[in-house]
Amino acid sequence: MWGLKVSKRSLGLPLLAVAGLATALLTAQPAQAATCPASTTCPTTVTFGVNQGNLTIAVPAGPISLGNGNPGDTISNTFTGGGGSAVTVSDQRASTTPNWTALASSTNFTGDSTGAVIPNGDVFYASGIATSTTGNGTFTPGQATPPGQALDGVQLTAYSHSGGSGNNSATWNPTITINIPADAVADVYRGTVNHSVG
Repeated sequence: MWGLKVSKRSLGLPLLAVAGLATALLTAQPAQAATCPASTTCPTTVTFGVNQGNLTIAVPAGPISLGNGNPGDTISNTFTGGGGSAVTVSDQRASTTPNWTALASSTNFTGDSTGAVIPNGDVFYASGIATSTTGNGTFTPGQATPPGQALDGVQLTAYSHSGGSGNNSATWNPTITINIPADAVADVYRGTVNHSVG
């Protein structure tokens, strides 16, 4: 009589391999809804995400020229009129409360040759009305018309946004006005107007 002897060892590895393959096939299958009868709604859940970006402000690097004037004169120019570009706040946070406030401040202005100083109390900032906005909510200029407010060592509100939801942006072209003191000395004066948003 012929006989066949199969050892446990010879069965062990193939059985484990088959079991592992079956498990892999089962776990690789997507979840299935119950089978639905004809003429009924059979649901499948679909998901997607909305990305969140940043709140940023863009300003021209300069230099921006306000031109020349005599002692006692008032001179002014806009950012774009002085050879720069407008100021833009871009809110890409996709928030339910996309509020922000842009601030402006200024250093004193110092003569390149003499070192004479014209203080920032003689420097005025006016945001004007935004040249463009996107999104919803309320956009409010800090100073609708020149000369605006003095940048005398304080951060003043240049523009703000409140309400609405989702992304938004605002672009404005500020006007800088200088009251040249009556005792100012002849020179080219240089200073920095700073913006921030938060």
